[in-house]
Amino acid sequence: MIYCKEVMESSCSVLQPGQCKLMRVNVDNHYFVVNKDLLVQNCEYFRALFQSGMKECQEDEICLQCVGILGFQVMIQVLEGRQPMLDSDQIVEAIECTAFLQVPILTKHLTNIINFENCLLMFHTASTYGVWDLFHNAALFIRDMYADLKEDLCTLPKTLIDYVESLIPANYMAVCSHSPSSDELEDFQRTICYLDEELKEWKVLTQLPSNASTTMAGVTVLDNKLYIIGGVHDVSKNIVQSGFCYNPLNNSWSTICRPNQLRYNLTLVGHEGCLYAIGGEFDHKELSSVERYKVANSCWSNVSHLPLPAASVVSAIALNRIFICLWKGRGATDIFEYLPEKDQWILETTLVREQSYGLCMVPHKDNLYVMRNGPCNDFLLCVMDCYNLSSHQWTAVPGQYVNSKGSLFTAAVRGDSVFTLSRKVTTEYTIEDYKWKKKREMSGFGRIGSIYTFLMRLPKAMLSLTERSTVTAPSQRSGNIVGHRRNFVRCVDNL
Repeated sequence: MIYCKEVMESSCSVLQPGQCKLMRVNVDNHYFVVNKDLLVQNCEYFRALFQSGMKECQEDEICLQCVGILGFQVMIQVLEGRQPMLDSDQIVEAIECTAFLQVPILTKHLTNIINFENCLLMFHTASTYGVWDLFHNAALFIRDMYADLKEDLCTLPKTLIDYVESLIPANYMAVCSHSPSSDELEDFQRTICYLDEELKEWKVLTQLPSNASTTMAGVTVLDNKLYIIGGVHDVSKNIVQSGFCYNPLNNSWSTICRPNQLRYNLTLVGHEGCLYAIGGEFDHKELSSVERYKVANSCWSNVSHLPLPAASVVSAIALNRIFICLWKGRGATDIFEYLPEKDQWILETTLVREQSYGLCMVPHKDNLYVMRNGPCNDFLLCVMDCYNLSSHQWTAVPGQYVNSKGSLFTAAVRGDSVFTLSRKVTTEYTIEDYKWKKKREMSGFGRIGSIYTFLMRLPKAMLSLTERSTVTAPSQRSGNIVGHRRNFVRCVDNL
């Protein structure tokens, strides 16, 4: 029998002295001393057990027959706030554990660490144990990397393959900076576009509302809906009062209320059912204020300020955690994490490099890739550094990446691929062992101005409407699908 002292010590450390309600859990003759309240708060099994009135709820020791040692260890680590990266054995037992003990936070962690190496194992095991949220998210990941996983996918049962193939992959999307238009002077360049990867060209999806602006706006995707907040009318920097939301399921735009503080040059982040309007400018002054919009109640509220005023803040979500870059000057860039449950900004690390002005940050697995301008203020060259959230170590990424008027100032990661674009070329890289290897090149995004890129899942019925509407078409009027209304039958089932 093994007495897991480490688990006991870590469980007590999250509570104040005298508050630990300890109990022993016997898993296959391995004893874990854990915090009883922690189990009750996070596990449906233990919550039901201790509310049942059965004699077990009065005892100091419980024997579990249905889970393995590795899975229970992983569960305890996750309950205490850690985010362990797992090997195959740990993944299988962790899925078994969350299935039998009903631990949503463990299921969420498993979803956050889906990657190329473990997605098929996650998918198959989640199907076996009926962990359907994890099953669906693993299937979406596989669908996004279908071409790379197709041979291995054939080893799975046909019903699982059919499920993956029924889903819609994430499309690489882009929109340039555009000011509002008018009925008298309609701008047909004001479009949101997607990359047709089979034809290797950009196509028009829909037009922006006439009163929306993407110039100095915050743009993000949350729950497969596109949000645009802020933006200015013209060089006078008069701010657009309304926010906008695009739903691809029915090809419709709606308005949402603006933040309490008018702002432009802001960063908009979507996370866990909320939008975060971070920093920005107002009246030519940088802001440190941050506001959160809860989609469920359509309400903005203030949250903790940034450590310092900042505009155009670089951001990324890795392992379902929010990170931003704040430039300190003199070659130093601070990376902060925002903790929604504590409403705190925590310094994660500092990158100190010559000319280390952060231009873009993208996540991949438990890594943050920070692109910055090249040597001697050469903004046509980007260099990269990688920060690992598990080891807390920086690694210089070899090579330099040409920034042809915006090529690497915006990027989006899908699976193990990262897409970057410029006016001349769209490039897909494969991320392997802290390196970006060029995979293929496609048509560029022939627009001027700043470019926002993101991922969305587009209903198949909608894509059929845009087959002939390319970005380079002589007339963009054919790409105007505003006003079309179709009954997208079963679109939700395809997402």
